[in-house]
Formats: sequence, structure tokens, C-alpha cells
Amino acid sequence: MTNFVLDLYTIIAEFYLISSVCVLLVFGVLLSTSKELGYPLVGFTTSLLCTQILFFTFNLVFFSFYLNNTPWNYILIQDYFSLNIKILTLIFSICWLFLVSTYTQTEKINAFEFWILILLAIIAFLFILQSYDTLSLYLSVEFQSLIFYILASFKRTSEFSTEAGLKYFILGAFSSALLLFGLSILYILTGITNFGDFSKFFTGILTDDQFFYTGILIGLIFIGTAFLFKLSAAPFHMWSPDVYEGSPTAITFFFSVFPKLVIFVVMVRVFMVSFYDFFFIWKNLFIFASISSIFVGSFGALAQNKWKRFLAYSSISHVGFMLISVLNGEMIGIVGLLTYLIIYIITTFATFSILMSFRILVYPDHYQTRYLVDLESLSKLNPSLSLALTLVLFSMAGIPPLSGFFAKVLVILPTLQNNFYIVAIFSVIMSCISCFYYIRLIKLMYFSYPELYLITFSIEKSMALTISFCTSFILFLFLDLEIVSIFSFCTSFSFLH
Repeated sequence: MTNFVLDLYTIIAEFYLISSVCVLLVFGVLLSTSKELGYPLVGFTTSLLCTQILFFTFNLVFFSFYLNNTPWNYILIQDYFSLNIKILTLIFSICWLFLVSTYTQTEKINAFEFWILILLAIIAFLFILQSYDTLSLYLSVEFQSLIFYILASFKRTSEFSTEAGLKYFILGAFSSALLLFGLSILYILTGITNFGDFSKFFTGILTDDQFFYTGILIGLIFIGTAFLFKLSAAPFHMWSPDVYEGSPTAITFFFSVFPKLVIFVVMVRVFMVSFYDFFFIWKNLFIFASISSIFVGSFGALAQNKWKRFLAYSSISHVGFMLISVLNGEMIGIVGLLTYLIIYIITTFATFSILMSFRILVYPDHYQTRYLVDLESLSKLNPSLSLALTLVLFSMAGIPPLSGFFAKVLVILPTLQNNFYIVAIFSVIMSCISCFYYIRLIKLMYFSYPELYLITFSIEKSMALTISFCTSFILFLFLDLEIVSIFSFCTSFSFLH
């Protein structure tokens, strides 16, 4: 009985979230049938309730008594690493809900099921972060993927959204099959499913069995390929631009932030701990993926004229830089990865806050901007917003002395120390090339003239607050970078110990 209570205590936040989802589902179904209290009022009310639920969940995680153990028969793990990343995920989730709740009203996304799916996705994130077994990992990743397929096609009246959901589903099913096949190969060869047992089994292993080594190699390639697909890393990125463009902007925002944070943490736990003795095998896969992602992201963004496709290729390039940090195989690489992730997420928050503020007014209708040329003469219409976007773009390009520059430095310098000279030089050259498409947007804002239509700005208080905070973070880099680096170091240290 004591063990069951301790096991239940370690997932008390997830248990609270699941219970809240059940209550919200009943609440939404009952009120949506009422003409006075139902649609669309129930949608906005559900968003407020979701924010409250996530706030209580954050309190449950943040103020919980720390237990360093592996509950539920070693299927899950609770350590400082997973605890800190869970806190970070919940903070960003609350910020995302705070930012998107009013925007969904403008875009007429009033279904209460939207917010329930978001909560279910966050539950999947929390379980993925605690996974310590191949079974729990696969089930949690598939749970997340199924929710993403629905969210991508949530705008049922849009053929672009339906197409995005269908493409995501077909290619996602293929990547899930690769993940399951890779995990199955490892189980067949070792009879092990626990990550801790994998680490103990392979530590200092010496054998002349080529069949065994070949099988492990194939299994790791399949698992790494599935993870790279989830991250939209090249050459497994083909779904990303189409899904980003077809999905509602709020969902594109969601896809840009949370899957990358969660999957990178899982990759670090799987490859840096369980299969660290096969570093000489899986590092080649990540070298190829990092170089391909930076190349495809840098040159692919040059040819784009739509916002979402541009941001998709930009994220592919950033994923390439994050993959470089995994090549180090040391704690300094994990510190660089977490620092880059936090800075990238905050920059993405600023970018989408500004993007969701743009609306094209063609009287009497208004609609969300889609093209990059809609930035023309933004500096004359709203100088403060154009200045904020300029800082964000410069940070994404890695121009000093903004925080994005130091994020890339923390990734590239350890790569040089570990003698990956070609990767480091290539990433620097590609970073210089990527400056062109960021500077092109700044040219549109300051040196171009608008068309006949009028750009309006529906900047809510939440968006204005987010833009102010993110640009301040990007600009005042010395204090911010110190805080982020200390957090990343402490989290990484607890992970390796």
C-alpha cells in the first residue's frame, strides 16, 4: 500500500490534469447544448478554466516534495532533470494559453474541444518527460501524435487545415512504425525495455558478435530517425512546411515550441545515458541530420513568401543547431542545448505574438496576414512594433550582442573543442547566409511602401505584454543569459548525477 501511495504521489499533477479533463468534458457537453449558456461562450470559459487548471498543476509540481525514484515498477522516473523540465513546460504552457485565448475568439475557434485537446497534449508531454521505459515512451509519444493530428486539422471548414492533418497523419504513422520497429529490435537482442537497464547492460560491453552490433546499429538508426521526424529535422522535414501553413496559427505556434522541448529532452535521456557507449554509431546520424537541417533551413527560407512556411524552415535551421550540441557527448553540450532551447522558445513566443497582431483590413472584412510582403512600411504604421520585430529577427539570425548570438556560441564552441571542425565552420557559414532572409524582412519594414489595403493591429494586452517581455529578454542578454545558463547547468548536472 505504501508503494502504491508513493507511486501515485509522483504523478499527482498528471492525475489532477486527467481528472480535470474529464470534468471539463462533461462541463462542455452539458453547456454546449444550451442556447443561452452554450456556444460560443463555453469556448472562452473553457479556455479560462484551462489556464486555472494549468496554474494549479504548476503549483502541484513546483511545491511537491522531491522524491528521486523510479515509480510504477521502473516505467517512469522522477529526478531533478525531469522535474525542472516539467516546470519549464508548464510555465510555457500557461504563457501560451494566456496569449492565445483572445486570439482564438478573433479567429472563431470557439469549440471547447480545442482546449481539452491542448490539456491532453500537455499530459502527454509530462508523461514523455518522465518515461524511463520503451513501453511508456512509445505510448506517450503516440498519445501526443494522435492529438497533434487532430489539432492540425481542427479547422474543418478549411481545406488547407484538412490537408495538413492528413499529411501529418500519414507521415506521422510512418515515423511511429520506425520508432516501434527500432524499440522492438533492441528488445529482441537484449530482452530489456528499461532505460536504466540498457545503460548498465551496455557499459563497457565487449563482444565479437557482428550480428549483435549490426542489430543495435539498425535499432538506434530507426529510433533516431523517428525522433528526428518529430523534430522536423532534415531530411525528415517534408511534412513541416505544409503542416505549419495549413494549421491554425495558434496550433502552428504550439507545434513550434513544445514538441521540440520534449523530444530533445527524451533524445538526451535515451542517447546520452542508455546508449552512450554507442556514441561512435549514433553521432554520425546526428552529424548528417544537423548539417542537412542547417542547409535545408537556410536555403529553403530564402525562397518563401508566406509567413508560416518561412517560420517552418527557420525552425528547421534552429533544430540543426540544437542537434550540434548533442554531438559533444558531454554535460557542456546539454547546457548548450537547454540554453538554446529556452532562448529559441522565448524568441518564438515574440515572433508569433507579433505575427498574430497583424490583420489585413479590406472593408468590411479583416483576416490574418499570410504573406511576408504585408510587412511593407510597418515602421511608419507602428514604429515600436517594427523595432521589436527587428530585435527578434536579429536575435534569430545570431547577430551580436543579442541573446541568439550567444546561444549559437554556446553550441558551436564545444563542437570546436571536440574536433568537429567541419560541422562548426559549416554552421557559421550557413548562419551568415541565413542573415539575408532575416534582413530582407527588415528591408520590407523600413524601405518599402504598402499596397492599397490597410494593415491593422489587434494587439491585446496579453500580446503586448509578451512582446515586451520577450524583446527585453533578447536585448538584456547578460542578465538573462546568466540566469538561463545557471538553470541549464543545474538541470544538466542533476541529469548526469
